[in-house]
Amino acid sequence: MRITTRGQLAVSAMTDLALRQKMRPVALSTISSRQGTSLSYLEQLFSALRRAGLVDSTRGPGGGYTLARRADQVSVAEIILAVENLKADELQNLGPSQAAQVKSMTGELWSTFNLRVMEYLQSVTLQDLVAQQLEKGVALEEAAPAAAAKSRITPKPRPLMARVGVPNSVFALGSMPLLQRR
Repeated sequence: MRITTRGQLAVSAMTDLALRQKMRPVALSTISSRQGTSLSYLEQLFSALRRAGLVDSTRGPGGGYTLARRADQVSVAEIILAVENLKADELQNLGPSQAAQVKSMTGELWSTFNLRVMEYLQSVTLQDLVAQQLEKGVALEEAAPAAAAKSRITPKPRPLMARVGVPNSVFALGSMPLLQRR
């Protein structure tokens, strides 16, 4: 079994999602900024996770992703299998005679190894990973929005002055005589 960066990023992003989905769907852009991962790459991962039934998506303003099931019902193995292109036979790059020789000599070893790794990954749930992150003291609320709110420049209100001869709406403009509009 080979777990690539793709699988590792998917597990990390799903853990992030599980930590922060309590109030509302989580936007991929926020996960992207926290994880330091490309947004387009996360979109690919979450598309695969959605097809596997692990996440639900909500469109529109305030949209994003939520877990399709509770975190204690999602195993790390499910996440990895959803995004990795794992094949049962990892000997695909070898020639037919080499693959047969490896299978006869150590096939049982690698089959057992893969089985044990998969059993372990199935025993670890997303809830376990969330609990680990909370024990480490991961902050669930971002400080950035508060700082951004303080630093926002608020536009100065315009004084309400009535200008003589200037229409205050499109409708008023249409009712003006043609010579006066020029």
